[in-house]
Amino acid sequence: MPKTYPTPKLVIFDCDGVLVDSEVVSNQALVENLSRYGLKLELAQCMDLFVGGTMADVKDKAQDLGADLPPNWVDEVYQETYARLRGGVPLVSGIPELLALLDREAIPCCVASNGSDDKMRITLGQNGLWNRFHPDAMFSAHTLGVAKPEPGLFLAAASHFDVQARDCLVIEDSANGATAALRAGMRCLGYAPDGGGERLVAQGAELFDDMAMVPGLIGLGDR
Repeated sequence: MPKTYPTPKLVIFDCDGVLVDSEVVSNQALVENLSRYGLKLELAQCMDLFVGGTMADVKDKAQDLGADLPPNWVDEVYQETYARLRGGVPLVSGIPELLALLDREAIPCCVASNGSDDKMRITLGQNGLWNRFHPDAMFSAHTLGVAKPEPGLFLAAASHFDVQARDCLVIEDSANGATAALRAGMRCLGYAPDGGGERLVAQGAELFDDMAMVPGLIGLGDR
């Protein structure tokens, strides 16, 4: 018999790298910034080290690696990153179709991100999604004061929609996000379009590489 998959009652999306294809742009800005403070990284190294973390985490790691960062560094790098993102970032391929399917099936969805509201306003706003999710379906670590890999963002989303954790689906692209889903007791699909994904799998995520696969993975493949 073919494998059957449960249909969630709430879908929780990460933002960067899942809804919007912004990770390369953000990390390129980070590479250039850190190089001024004595830490030379290739883009791939930067993404491997920092994707999925908070900027406070990035600061701590960068300093451990030898970067000599000023006290106002977090504000500085945010402003440089925002300027780069305003140049334009596309939606991840397949996201408009997936959101439309969830709408047709009356399955609520939301965003839970370690990123700031200002950053999401830029990236999602360019693509018509800021107004879709804000404010009632937007959960930011900056607003709630809890960040992945802790489960608080996901649990707050489930509570807001009055859905049990076991009935939620998380879509993530980082190990921190997958860890948060695991700790929250939620099923996690790990998006790895360029291969790899071992860290996602290690945290219990089910790996996939194309958003067009998601309907089949949530019991909606024939819709």
